[in-house]
Amino acid sequence: MELMDAIKSRHAVRAYTDRPLGSTVRAELSSFIEACNQESGLHIQPVFDEPKAFSGLMARFGRFSGVRNYIALIGKKSPDLEEACGYWGERIVLRAQQMALNTCWVAMTYRKVKEAFSLGQDETLCLVVALGYGAAQGTPHPSKPREAVMQASAPVPDWFLSGIDAALLAPTALNQQKFLFSLNGNSVSAVSEKGSCTKIDLGIAKYHFEVGAGKENFLWAYGGPPKYHS
Repeated sequence: MELMDAIKSRHAVRAYTDRPLGSTVRAELSSFIEACNQESGLHIQPVFDEPKAFSGLMARFGRFSGVRNYIALIGKKSPDLEEACGYWGERIVLRAQQMALNTCWVAMTYRKVKEAFSLGQDETLCLVVALGYGAAQGTPHPSKPREAVMQASAPVPDWFLSGIDAALLAPTALNQQKFLFSLNGNSVSAVSEKGSCTKIDLGIAKYHFEVGAGKENFLWAYGGPPKYHS
């Protein structure tokens, strides 16, 4: 599955079957996560066969069921941490989709199980991503029109519109899509409004934009991928 196909087919899934993740799947996903950590400086960790995080009242409120695996998005405290977790976390999410796994970003409706992951000095758990084989494949979310999330003077190149279309397929908290991409020549900047989880959402949307637009077609201005350093 190509990355753009993964973007189009990935939807939030909250109910999972009891089908276990095989050793090959675990090894491949863990290896990909470690590669992302090496490049980003984050400390993202896969958590397998751990049902406690999604067994309490908050998980039921979030309508989660059958979640036994998840990805813990962890890094050192920094103004860039949330955006970095969004950007690099979505890379992992789309890799999981390519591996026929389902996912759901979870910022609040789970319980932190401290023994399930490790925190280094000054590190914090930002959020998690539920992971596994879904009972269903989820459904698409409604999106804003292109014009609501872009600024560009005509004529607008096709690559920029393709990037916007991909960004509009990015998962955002409460489907808020509070991001804006601006074009100046071949330079692109991206910002988000203030609000709950908007920095995370912006990181996710930036990765989608890169996939849709093609990194060879533009340069990031201010507001490009987060310069996160552990």
